[in-house]
Amino acid sequence: VQLQASGGGSAKAGESLRLSCAVSTRIFSSYAMGWFRQAPGKEREFVAAITSGSGDSVYYGDSVKGRFTISRDNAHDTTYLQMNSLKTEDTAVYYCAARKYYSGAYSNAGGYDYWGPGTQVTVSS
Repeated sequence: VQLQASGGGSAKAGESLRLSCAVSTRIFSSYAMGWFRQAPGKEREFVAAITSGSGDSVYYGDSVKGRFTISRDNAHDTTYLQMNSLKTEDTAVYYCAARKYYSGAYSNAGGYDYWGPGTQVTVSS
């Protein structure tokens, strides 16, 4: 299983960006998907997650609630992260991740089986 994130780049505070994560698997719907981020000098931080199947449940980190939206398109084996009202503190490398069997908290990075290489998001004031 390979993951490839795209859509990162530069934006000004208050603007929006949408990240995409394409997953190479025939059973994408079997995987719960998550987004994490890591800023320079900081630990990896949970951003958002969406459950497997139709993605009935979503979860967000406190710092992005109300601004970011995670979704999935099983027909195209892709998950998205819509990021609105961006802040300078959102600057980080964003990683998408997939998990299939782990049943613990979605915010636990250790529960994910596969990771993409990351995409840089830079927000300026």
